Order: sequence, then C-alpha cells, then structure tokens
Amino acid sequence: MTPAARPRPTLTRMLSGGRDRRAARAPFVLLVVALLATGLISLLLLNASVNQGAFQLSKYKKQTQQYTDEEQALQQDVDRDSAPGELASKAHRLGMVPGGNPAFLRPNGTVRGVPGEAPAPPPPPPAAAPAPSLAPGSTALPTIDPSTQARTSGAGASPTTGR
Repeated sequence: MTPAARPRPTLTRMLSGGRDRRAARAPFVLLVVALLATGLISLLLLNASVNQGAFQLSKYKKQTQQYTDEEQALQQDVDRDSAPGELASKAHRLGMVPGGNPAFLRPNGTVRGVPGEAPAPPPPPPAAAPAPSLAPGSTALPTIDPSTQARTSGAGASPTTGR
C-alpha cells in the first residue's frame, strides 16, 4: 500500500489502542440479543395462546356433538309421538272419538255437506277398588259388613261370640 492510501491514525485511536471499535459494537450486540430474546418470548406466548384456543375448540366441538345427539334423540321422540297411529291411540285413551261428517259454510252463506254427529265415546271401564295399604309388620283384619253379620249369625247375636 502506498503511504497516501493508508488512513492516518488519529489521536483518539492512538490513545485507546483500537478498543473503541469493540466498545461501539457492544450496544449493537446487546440490542440484537434483546430483540432475539423478545422475539423468542413472544413466539412462546403466542404458541401457548394458540394451544389454549385449540383445547377450547376441541371442548366446544365435543359439547356441540353432545347437543346434536340430544337434539336428534328429542326429534325422534317428537316424530314417534306425532305419528298418526300414536295420536289416534292417545286420543282413544283420553276418550276422544273421530268426528262426524263435516259441513262447510260457503261465502254466500249456504251450507255444503250434511253435518253428522260424532259417535258416542265408549263407556270407561269400571275402576277397581284400591286395596287397603298396610303398614310394614301389621296384619290385616277382615272387615265385616254389619248387615251381612246380622243375617248370618241371627238377630241379637254378639259380634265376638256369635250368641
């Protein structure tokens, strides 16, 4: 190299001995390390947030599937209970009967069709007398109708002795 091409040493360079280059690099290196650490921590927090959201999404999907299954079961119950045969049997159990011939009123006030009465409902079956309930450990005593007792044992007989 030629002497003119070489930079001239300055007074500060001669006194510091070249340490100012390393000293000038230290803040830059610290800045880069701080930026990298901040980026890494941000990525870890973002990853944790995404994982938490994925777990919640999985929980909500499972809950939605359970609600869908329950809705389908309820819809099947409604469909089964609203079938014509089921409705007819429920109506019959309630004492309802099919209607008679309908008649319709026209806008001009005339009647179309011949109205008819619905058939009478069948009589309800006789209700059985409920059995007397007994307390646990008790024995049932037969009840005797006084009119029956008077006929079988004679007039003036004592209920306990039969005399």
